[in-house]
Amino acid sequence: MASSKRGEGNGSLFANDGLVPPDPAGRSLYGIVTKRPSCSRWYNFKAVKTQGHPKWYPDAKVSCACGATFTTGSTTPTIAVEVCSNCHPLWTGQQKFLDTAGRVEKFNQRAAMADKKKAEAVARKTRKQAAEEAATASV
Repeated sequence: MASSKRGEGNGSLFANDGLVPPDPAGRSLYGIVTKRPSCSRWYNFKAVKTQGHPKWYPDAKVSCACGATFTTGSTTPTIAVEVCSNCHPLWTGQQKFLDTAGRVEKFNQRAAMADKKKAEAVARKTRKQAAEEAATASV
């Protein structure tokens, strides 16, 4: 009766039939490591530093621009946000435009300045053409 245990001549590729002596490093016939060395010499309890982590505030207060407040865990004691779940359009179903730091006004000012410069350029061009026509008519 043939044995089904590994290494007892059951026809397995990794069986040690006595033809190939086993490797002292724990490798099988094809160089696969079957026994891992202990990692106790590499593992060090001093590897994790206790003072490298920030202080944790489990009851950090979050205040929104809409006036809603709630608590959460954070590394800072207070958090100020512009949008929360009470005022976000996804949760409320209402559209709300946020103008952070007057970006819309700044854009409108730049657009107005560009239009003003275009108008000045057109005026200079017409004056220059009129002056050239007057110079060629007097010759």
